[in-house]
Amino acid sequence: MANFTELINKHIIVIGGGAAGFFAAINAAEMHPGIKVTILEKSNKLLAKVRISGGGRCNVTNHCFEINELVKNYPRGSKELKQVFSRFNVSDTIAWFKKRGVDLKTEPDNRMFPDADSSETIIDCFMYQVKKNNIAIKLNEEVLNIIRNPKPETQNPKLEVQTTRESYSADAVICSSGGHNNAKNYNFIQKTGHTISELIPSLFTINLPGNNIKELMGLSVQNATVRVEKTKHQYTGPVLITHWGLSGPAVLKLSAFAAKDFFDRDYNANILINWTGDLNSELVSSELTSWMKEKSLIVNTPLYEIPKRLWAFLVDKADIPDNKPWNELSKKHLNKLAQVLTNDSYNMKGKTTFKEEFVTSGGVNLKEIDFKTMQSKIMPNLYFCGEVLDVDGITGGFNFQNAWSTAFVAASSV
Repeated sequence: MANFTELINKHIIVIGGGAAGFFAAINAAEMHPGIKVTILEKSNKLLAKVRISGGGRCNVTNHCFEINELVKNYPRGSKELKQVFSRFNVSDTIAWFKKRGVDLKTEPDNRMFPDADSSETIIDCFMYQVKKNNIAIKLNEEVLNIIRNPKPETQNPKLEVQTTRESYSADAVICSSGGHNNAKNYNFIQKTGHTISELIPSLFTINLPGNNIKELMGLSVQNATVRVEKTKHQYTGPVLITHWGLSGPAVLKLSAFAAKDFFDRDYNANILINWTGDLNSELVSSELTSWMKEKSLIVNTPLYEIPKRLWAFLVDKADIPDNKPWNELSKKHLNKLAQVLTNDSYNMKGKTTFKEEFVTSGGVNLKEIDFKTMQSKIMPNLYFCGEVLDVDGITGGFNFQNAWSTAFVAASSV
């Protein structure tokens, strides 16, 4: 670390007033006392995703401490994040917030939230740290260009950041402008010589227009397997029926890993659901056979922890009359019910953003970044962190963990 007199005239510009931007700015200011740090935000809102994450509670991270397991939750960027997480991981995140007065708790699905169950806890923490460290915030400042001003006698040339309002001179720039589905938001990055990987929506729900299952909106199955026909993409977990189709953790995680396939198919695909979890039709047929001596109505005997109304829907889909008891079930109907339970088919036509928490696959090409420092390999003193990179995680706190970790490494490196 440079001494105070060397840092006093230094200036770091952070582009983006989101999770990664704030974390980078705060850590840069703390690690390098005396340095001037400025956050430039193109809108008039700060920490927008932090505010809405987890239904307003802020899903800070995930209770996943083993790095080799942690990186499995990133459809893109898992290899690169290994060395990032070796520098700043989930344990470090928990400790960082605890040191600043925010304790985190773990829920049964391993998501971690502030004890207060409010995103305002995180926002208040960040705003306090910004004020404490004299970090300047400039709103409505859209960055148009980042220009290198080389001088033959200078080993570390300054960068000029041009916005819609003015120009700033910086010794280093940390770009944390977030993930976007509009290529125009990456124009200023492309002007630096960086390439942007194709922007594709990730983390979305499945639309089933015209399908009667939507009448069961609000029902959920805690252990179902959802897969895309004719692909290897599948995920097991909770599935929620909504007024537009299918949602829930299993669907959202599937959307992240199958993002490219869904995009290539224009979001028209055959979705297969195993409502039993991971049982095959032969095993389910065998288990259903054991019920064939019972006199109770099939429609009134939901199995596999399937909600009663959904069970009735599936029984009807198997063409079994409501007044049919188990002891009158034909082998043909039994096999059809087993097929519906394990290989239920739905025609996906379109997608819906998961609440307001859109995530984009694509961004700054990872080959152009040194992940030991998060510095650009193309423009010295330009650093990247967060979702502006071609890195995205599944739902559950993984995108924020990417933000904290890459921002910390960038802040350490400037």
